[in-house]
Order: sequence, then C-alpha cells, then structure tokens
Amino acid sequence: MRRCVAEFIGTFFLCFAGIATILSLEPPTSSGVGLLGVALAHGLAISIAISVFSGVSGAHFNPAVTCGMFATGRIQAPMAVAYIVSQCLASMLAAFLCTMIFVPEAVTSANLGIPLPSTEVPTSTIILVESILTFLLVTAIFGTAVDERGKAVNIGGFAIGLTVTIDILAGGAITGASMNPARSFGPALMQNNFDLHWCYWVGPILGGVVAALIYQHVILEKNDDGS
Repeated sequence: MRRCVAEFIGTFFLCFAGIATILSLEPPTSSGVGLLGVALAHGLAISIAISVFSGVSGAHFNPAVTCGMFATGRIQAPMAVAYIVSQCLASMLAAFLCTMIFVPEAVTSANLGIPLPSTEVPTSTIILVESILTFLLVTAIFGTAVDERGKAVNIGGFAIGLTVTIDILAGGAITGASMNPARSFGPALMQNNFDLHWCYWVGPILGGVVAALIYQHVILEKNDDGS
C-alpha cells in the first residue's frame, strides 16, 4: 500500500504540474511560458517526485517505466498492475482538479493538456517519436537509478528530470511528448477524447521495454542488480 500511495502522489506531481502549466498558457491567464515552461514544469516535477519517493516505490510514475521494470524482472505482475492503476488514478485526479481550477474556455482551448500532435501526423510517426523519447527516458532511469555505477553519482532525480525536459523540447511540437501513458490517460478520460490515444500507450511502452532490455542485458554489469 505504501508503494502504491507513493506512485499515486509522485504521478500526481507530474500530471498536475504539467496540465496546469499547459492550461496557464490559455486566456485569461496567458502566462506566456511557452514550450520551455511546459518542459521545465514536467522535468522539475518528476525530479522532485523521484527525490521524494525513489526510496519507497522505486519512483516509476509511468506505466512505460513499470513495463520496462517488469520486462527485466524487477517487479512482479501483481505489483506492476497495482502501480499502473495508481498512476492512472493520479492522472485522473490531476486532470479533474485542473478542470475545477481553470476556466472552461481554457480547458477546452488546451484540450485539458492532452499530449497530442499540433498538426496532422501519421500514427507511425507518433509511435516512433514517443518510442524514441521514452527510450531515452528509461535509459536515463536505468543509468542513474538502477545501475550501481550511476547510483553512486547520486543525481538520479536531476538527470531524469532533465531528460524529460529535453524530450519535451525535442518532441513536444510533434506529438506532445507524453512519454507516459498515465499522463495521457487522465486528461483523455476527463475530456472523453481518445483520438490516437492507443499510440500513447504503444509508443512509450515499446520504447521503455526496449531500453530496459538493452540496458539490462548489454550495458549492466553482472551483479549490478544484486543477483
């Protein structure tokens, strides 16, 4: 239960900060922070959440990360399912609260911050971009939070937060740079808008699992995982 609560609160950190920052771009707030502000909001939020909860749950906060950990035997199926449910519930709560905080016009205009392409993009491109961005994210997670050599440097939260930031700067204008099915799920449910939603599960999970398997079997030294 403690681990699931940690996953819930940590995911809420990310989703609330991200959605609220996107909605703040719209009138009447019109914060003007732009894509850089959105990227920093997500990156800083995940960095803080990891620093707070990494010792409790491992700080996944993302179904794609959980799937990567499951693929490498670092979490068992029942707990993986519990993590993913906790993450999606946190996203739903964050999205709901944002609809209560911001004016309906801002919510509608920003589509409640659902990560979606800004222009017409083929589904294959969405899946490819989301896979690449999540591959980079999960690689950073394994390198700084799983690999004992990276953990010794003790910058996991900072490095992972920066990876989220650069991923959004690189891919935000193309796909919305979700990298996280839970981050997409809450706003999509609240808006009842599941256009292309499946791409934001397939792409991140594909990239996350591939990154986890490559790091586990190619980069990670024997016994680095305590086995």
